[in-house]
Order: sequence, then C-alpha cells, then structure tokens
Amino acid sequence: MARKEARATPAMLSSQWPDAPSTDPVGEAARRFALGLKSAIGERSVREVARAAGLDEGTIRKILLGESWPDLRTIWKLESSLETQLYFR
Repeated sequence: MARKEARATPAMLSSQWPDAPSTDPVGEAARRFALGLKSAIGERSVREVARAAGLDEGTIRKILLGESWPDLRTIWKLESSLETQLYFR
C-alpha cells in the first residue's frame, strides 16, 4: 500500500501566518477561521474558552498557530460556546 504524503498545515500555506493571505483556498479559509477565533476570544484566556467549549486548550492553540486543521466538531463547539459564526464561506 502506498504511503500517504503528509498534508501541509495551514501555516505552511501562508508566507506569514496568520497575517498574510494564503493562495490556497482551503488554507485561506483556515487562516480566516483562526483570525475570527482570535477576535472572538478577545480578552478571555484560551483555557477559559476551551473549558466552555469542552475542548482541549492545545487544540485551540494549534488552530491559532496554524499547526492543525479544525474539524467540524471543533468548529461547531467553538461557534456554539462563543455564540458567533467563525467559519465564513
């Protein structure tokens, strides 16, 4: 069986994560999600947001740093707990 090639992280798809846009449309969606998440977190701590969403704080930190792709479960939990839409198409 052929070995799968590792998928690039969102940060790898932007020259200056998260400040520079990504030329990859999916990478750009992840970048915009991370920026929206950062804005929605505001003055709260990542730990506080993670607890409210029922998520591991490392998951949120990795999304903010562009080290991982948020899955639908994570997006839903964050949007519900923060009471805001984070994913825009």
